[in-house]
Amino acid sequence: MKKIIFSIILIMFTVFGFAQRKLGGKSDVSKEDQELMDSIGQGGEKKWKKVKFEDTEITQYLIITPERDSTYLDTTLSIKKEYKYNYLRRDDFGLMPFANVGQTYNSLTHNFSDNNLLPKFGANAKHFNYLDAEDVNYYHVPTPLTEIYYKTAFTQGQQLDAFFTVNTSKRLNLSIAYKGMRSLGFYQNSLSSTGNLRMTASYKTKNNRYIANMHFTSQDILNEENGGITDESIEFFETGDEDFLDRGVFEVNFENAESLFLGKRFYLNHTYDIIKQNDSTQTNKLQVGHIMMLEDKIYKFEQSSSNDFFGEAFKTSNLVDRNEYERFYNQLRLDYTNKTIGNIQFNASHNNYNYGYNKVLYLDSGTIPNRIKGDILSVGGKYKKQYKGFLLSGEAQLNIVGDYDSNYLSAKAGYKLSENFDASVGINHHTVVPNFNTLLYQSDYVNYNWKNNFNNIKTQQIVFDIKSDKYVNLSLDFNTITDNVYFAKNEDDNVKPFQNSATITYLRAKLQKEIRYKNFALDNTVLYQNVSDENNTLNVPQIVTRNTLYYSNHVFKKAMFLQTGVIFNYFTKYNMNGYDPLLAEFYTQNQQEYGGFPRLDFFINAKIRQTRIFLKAEHFNAAFTGYDYYSAPNQPFRDFAVRFGLVWDFFM
Repeated sequence: MKKIIFSIILIMFTVFGFAQRKLGGKSDVSKEDQELMDSIGQGGEKKWKKVKFEDTEITQYLIITPERDSTYLDTTLSIKKEYKYNYLRRDDFGLMPFANVGQTYNSLTHNFSDNNLLPKFGANAKHFNYLDAEDVNYYHVPTPLTEIYYKTAFTQGQQLDAFFTVNTSKRLNLSIAYKGMRSLGFYQNSLSSTGNLRMTASYKTKNNRYIANMHFTSQDILNEENGGITDESIEFFETGDEDFLDRGVFEVNFENAESLFLGKRFYLNHTYDIIKQNDSTQTNKLQVGHIMMLEDKIYKFEQSSSNDFFGEAFKTSNLVDRNEYERFYNQLRLDYTNKTIGNIQFNASHNNYNYGYNKVLYLDSGTIPNRIKGDILSVGGKYKKQYKGFLLSGEAQLNIVGDYDSNYLSAKAGYKLSENFDASVGINHHTVVPNFNTLLYQSDYVNYNWKNNFNNIKTQQIVFDIKSDKYVNLSLDFNTITDNVYFAKNEDDNVKPFQNSATITYLRAKLQKEIRYKNFALDNTVLYQNVSDENNTLNVPQIVTRNTLYYSNHVFKKAMFLQTGVIFNYFTKYNMNGYDPLLAEFYTQNQQEYGGFPRLDFFINAKIRQTRIFLKAEHFNAAFTGYDYYSAPNQPFRDFAVRFGLVWDFFM
């Protein structure tokens, strides 16, 4: 409730403080605006001036990524905005949501391109809505900007994301945002409540030689857990009997548990130009940079009384499993840029990590320690060179001091044939220690205690991309994974981590093409996957598809832009992963196939000035195509529901 109140107060502040006014929104970026974006992305203040509101363009409201690439605020309404209008606020193609908003997602596809040198925390099912450091953007605006995102949830709940940013001067930008969500859900003990607070600051000196971007995030994800409906309830669910359309009547595996994931992070990325390129005649640039990050994560599972769902327990009531992770990261880097040789970077990094629990466990099967902690020193480099239509880039890093022998290497070559055709090919090699929760875990349940010494997971990847809205967007990647670590049930029906010593080969091909005729369009995204794994530890559907037929046009004398259509989602049957709420992890199962059901959504979206309005009838085919839809074993997918909301930008 505090999260919702906080968001409402922020909305009231922005509504009463800033009146919405009309901007001159250009669909294409002018040469002057592009120069401004490029200068800001490099830390410049070129062309900044004290402007009146009526003189501003939307292209002057800049969004700056952690890599300092700049884009501008986009207030248009497109089918891509429809795909991103969800709880995650990004395209969720390849993800299967659970019944309630704020719960986890089952992954229908996997991307093995990664560059971490440390084991990750674990509790992967809690990280879909978690913002990492590379997910936080920075801003540069001529006038204060506010954006409000709102969408209905399921039963006694709402979603709200309120954002505000302002340049207090031409050298300092501040922003604050909070995404709050609460939804009771339709099944017993399935409430979700989440919050994502982020605050950013960007600063540059008058001569633009020193630039600093920093942010603070505080995030919490709370879910009541029920283990899904019981095996006996599945038969009644699939009949579609009217007596069972009230999902609250179904018996669930337990009603006395909840999980909580917390994360806090402070991040600073600042640079200083020792030699600065002031104009096109100066060819050399030398820059020193420093990144500092302090991040804490906590995962807790609580249950008022033990349940046979997880097996035998050490105690019968007030069960609490809690693990925590602290990471302190520093990187020093030196960048040299020359028009002839390109950009070269050398870096050295230090990681201090501390994962674990507050006590050591002495069991009949052995001793379970309480901590994994230490220090890692790493070195690496990057290279980037653009010549005419060609772009070459590469990156490498490896640990040289510490307990973990991890490294990664990536190289990419791209060519821009025309304004509407890009092609690239890349290779990635990565070896890293498995996640911390597979190495060490403690629990009040007997079977959830382990200490493992797994081999490094080794992945190789070849990637080929073609990007052309005119012709086709195609991505193809071929992966080999050796010593993959996964969760599965053992012979005693207990979920534990295992290592697959065999090599997995995994092929993905994704094609996207939109076909237009007058005001009609058919947008198609099709994903083909093929896995060769003798142990059947990596299961994915062979085909995942999303096809959208829609109509777009201006109405009411062009006062409103309207889009309406139908979205078709489908994936072929496969051995879908099960969900373990105690670990907040998905596990491999090969006993039963799920999928093969269509999902049809009907939507009507409209844009009035800088406001986008969304209305959708979700899964409207639920009642007549069969009640065999699941997000995971024993976890039914969502029934038919009508939801609506908006995204509203305010400018001062």
